[in-house]
Order: sequence, then structure tokens, then C-alpha cells
Amino acid sequence: MTATASTSRTSVPTKPRGTGGAAALVAAGILASRLLGVVRQSLMARYLGATTGIAADAFMAAFKIPNLLQNLFGEGALSASFIPVYTNLVARGEREEANRVAGAVAAILALVTAGLVLLGVLLAPYLIPVIAPGFTGAKRELTVTLTRVFFPGAGLFVLSAWCLGVLNSHRRFFLSYAAPVLWNVAMIAALLGFGGRQERIPLAITLAWASVVGAGLQFLVQLPTVLRLLPGLRLSLDHRRANVRRVLTNFTPVFFSRGIVQVSAYVDQLLASLLPQGMVALLGYAVTIYTLPVSLFGISISAAELPEMSSVVGTESETAAMLRTRLNAGLRRIAFFVIPSAAAFFALGDVIAEVLFQSGRFTRTDTIYTWGILAGSAVGLLASTLGRLYSSTYYALHDTRTPLRFAIVRVILTTVLGYLFAIPLPRIVGVDTHWGAAGLTVSAGIAGWIEFLLLRSRLNRRIGSTGLPGSYVAMLWASAVAAAIVAVLIHRGVGSLHRLLLGAVVLGAFAGVYGAMTLALRIPEARALLNRVNARR
Repeated sequence: MTATASTSRTSVPTKPRGTGGAAALVAAGILASRLLGVVRQSLMARYLGATTGIAADAFMAAFKIPNLLQNLFGEGALSASFIPVYTNLVARGEREEANRVAGAVAAILALVTAGLVLLGVLLAPYLIPVIAPGFTGAKRELTVTLTRVFFPGAGLFVLSAWCLGVLNSHRRFFLSYAAPVLWNVAMIAALLGFGGRQERIPLAITLAWASVVGAGLQFLVQLPTVLRLLPGLRLSLDHRRANVRRVLTNFTPVFFSRGIVQVSAYVDQLLASLLPQGMVALLGYAVTIYTLPVSLFGISISAAELPEMSSVVGTESETAAMLRTRLNAGLRRIAFFVIPSAAAFFALGDVIAEVLFQSGRFTRTDTIYTWGILAGSAVGLLASTLGRLYSSTYYALHDTRTPLRFAIVRVILTTVLGYLFAIPLPRIVGVDTHWGAAGLTVSAGIAGWIEFLLLRSRLNRRIGSTGLPGSYVAMLWASAVAAAIVAVLIHRGVGSLHRLLLGAVVLGAFAGVYGAMTLALRIPEARALLNRVNARR
């Protein structure tokens, strides 16, 4: 972006376009996928359980291992490296060159991914001791089997992420983020079809194969639209082409940045495998919940903003001004939704876990431990979500190295604090070692805040002051705390209701009070949300 601005000083700056509609499309696609993901996890909790058997732990751990491949080569890396280059070519009308870049990236990605999938299948037995050293005997063997099944699906996820990059660059947001619906549907169908007929270990294997089928469907449903957007697409390994080299050059630091972040996730899993049985599974179930606001509000807004930020043309000062405007508006929208999410996780995590998971083999004790993990995640929820938008701004500026450096800081802190909070601290304070899983999410939250502050500080020196006004944050927290107090009091009065009705009453009250408070405080985002709802009616 800086280079573009410096060579375009006589051009008319592009007028900032609103991304509310685009972010809403991303959020709608993510919401459809995530809601089905919650249904999937609810059925898994019902049939696989958590602390009462080995299948859930093995399944969660096995899925994490090939998921590394997906995360390293998938959406995040391609968004940071491919979309800015490809979008800029399209914006300048160089469609043929853009198609050539897309074809070369697809071919190189497919070749590298195929090799890594093969290695993953062959080396699966050697990966388990590194990722889950606490697994032994039958649990270890099951994890190896499941890992081998999952790896081909991870390759299909990577190709699906390439489709997402093309679709997002052309502002076709809904399809790219709704496509995972098919992956969830495949797994839900397997759980409904076999959950009551198979024992837990064979069911876990059946579910893993359903995941591979779903990954294929997720890729294939996007492919026809992508091919229409790329007429005459030719796959090639032309890595010498200037724009392809730019993508690959940008990809390298993002690859390591994603890898560093994944190290943090795998450290959490490694430490969880040393905790009592079921904590790997409970951590996985909780991740489904606490990544929902990150996906709906952080990823949706960041994904919609990245192509727009990457398309900005003007002088250096004009570019900085437009980026500040877009960034600050996005931060406000994110905070409006994420602050109440954090408050709900802390105060109402037991209600959320009970509604979603507590049935069949998922016990009340499992619910309480899940609440602890969710409460811990509330510590850094806002920071990690805002940080995604700051990272997108760096990527729009073609700066992928700064987020990498700060990601390294975050991972070091997460590793050190995670060990201290998960292993020795529960023993020191005399609490059940199961609560070490909550320590993992608390430590990750502390590290997330430090990373966010570093990202903001460095970017402010580059484009000018950005961030959220203190008064705005205070009003949102006041509204969220008031809503939580009301919801907790209602929960105490109606705790005997069926779990689904209980969730509707308690969580509905929380949302209603928060909405009313923010409207009374005349927060613009609340009025905008109400207007959008009324318009849809």
C-alpha cells in the first residue's frame, strides 16, 4: 500500500466505501456455519461425552494436528498475502494478470499441500508424542488412527481457502463463509445416523471420515463461482512471475506468523493432555463457543475491510487518513458486540454450556468446568478480536512482518504463563487440577492484550492515532455488566426450567437489557443495528 501510494500522488484518492453490508454478509455466512458447528459439537458432547471416555479427547487432539496444515496454508495466510496483490490487480483493471496470479497460487498451493498431506499420513505415529504427550495406550492409538483420516480433509480445506481468497477479492463474501455449512452438515448427518448405533470409538472414526467428505463438499460448492470469476484460468507453477513472487514473499512471514500462533494452540493442547481425562475435549467444546464472537465480529469485519483497505489509492497522507477512518469505525463495531460476549462468558458461562452441551454423556460437572474455561477466555476476548482488524490493516499496507514479531511475543508469553497457570498454580492454591484448563485461557488472554497493545502502538506511529474512546468502552461495559446482573438474578429465580427454555429466558433477558441500555445511552452502533433489523422487517 505504501508503495502504491508513493507512485500515485497525482491520482484521485478512492472514496471510502462502507463495509457494513459486506461485513453483514460475512457474518451471515459465519453465523450459519457456526450455528451448525454448535449443533455438531452439541451432538458430539451427547454421544462422545468428555470426562467419561477416551473418544472425545482423542478426536479433539487428532483434529488439531492436521488442522495445523489448514491454518498455516489456509484462510489467514492467503488473506494476508494473496488478497492484497490480487485485489490491487483487479482494481487497476489488469484482469488477465490477476487470473494468471490466481492460477499460479492455486497450483503451487495444491502441490505443496499434497506433499504435506502424504507426510502427515505417514508420520502420524510420531506426531502424537509431540502434541499430546499425556496420551498413552488405547487413547494414543485411536488418536493416530483419527489423525491419518483427518489429513486429506485438511488438504481440501486449504484449497477451499484459495477459493475464499478469490471470492472475497470480488466481494462475494456470503458463499465463501457459508461453505463450511456443508462440512458441518456432513458431520451432523453422521452423528444422527450412527450416534445411537455405534460405540464411542467406532463413532469417532466414522465422524472423522464424515469430516473428510464435508471438506470436499465445502471446496466443491465454491468452485463453480470461482471458475466463473476466473475465465480461462490456467494452472501453472510460474513462481518467477513478479506478482506471484510478491504473493510468495508476503506469504513467508505470514506462514511463520500463523505457525507461531498455532504453536500457542498446540501448547494449550499439550498442557491439557497432562491434565485429568476429558480436559482436551472440554477445551475443544469451549473453543467452539468463545471463537463464535471472534468469528462473527472480528473475522467478518476484518475480512470485509481487507479488500477495501487494499484498494485505497492516494497520497501517503490521504491513504493514512482513510485507513484511520476505516479502522476506527471497525473497532467500534467489533467492541459493541464483543464486550457483551465477554461479560456473558464470565457471568453466564454455565447457562451457555448447559444449553448447548449438557445431555447424554456430557455431565453437569463437565458443564461447570466448561464455564471456567469460558470465563478465562473472557479475559482476552476483546483484545484478540480487535487485534485481527489491526493485523488486517498491516496486511493492507503489505506489512506482514510486524504482526509476525508481535505474534512471537504473544506465543512466548502464552507458553510461559500457560504452564504456570495450568500446572503448578492449581496445586499451589489448592484447587482441583481440572481447573488448570481455565488457567490456559486466562494466560492466553493476558498475552493477547500485550500483543494488541503492541500492534496498536506501532500502527499509530505509522498512520496516526487509532483506537477506541475510553468513554465509549466504559458505556459498553456498564451496559454489559447491568445486563449480566439482571440475567444472573433471573437465572436464580427460574433455574428449574428445562435447559433450552432456561437459555432462551436468561440469555434473551441479557440481550434485551444490553440493547435497551446502549440505546438509552445513544450509542450509534445500537441505533444502526436497530435500524437494520427494522429495515429487514
